[in-house]
Amino acid sequence: QVQLVESGGGSVQPGGSLRLSCAASGIIFNIYTMGWYRQAPGKQRELVASVTSGGSTNYVDSVKGRFTISRDNAKKTVYLQMNSLKPEDTAVYYCNARRVGDNRWGKGTLVTVSS
Repeated sequence: QVQLVESGGGSVQPGGSLRLSCAASGIIFNIYTMGWYRQAPGKQRELVASVTSGGSTNYVDSVKGRFTISRDNAKKTVYLQMNSLKPEDTAVYYCNARRVGDNRWGKGTLVTVSS
């Protein structure tokens, strides 16, 4: 059974930091591209950051220089370090695992940035 379980969400003031984690089970983790998506109220889900099996990373422009995605294949976990958080980063953040013919989602974790 495939599971992606996110943790680390919460409430933080603008300028603060959070680290999201996504623990995977039931997949051959190291062959998947792992990603973090987010969905704010009334908006479409968007890709925030991704990291390929080879370690190449990609970020949406709005988080470049503030967020860092990383993966630990031994722990089957992907992380999203979020610094200098802004109110517009408020959203439900979803973990994603994908490869050709397979696409998996976690249930999401809420991040709220507010003073």
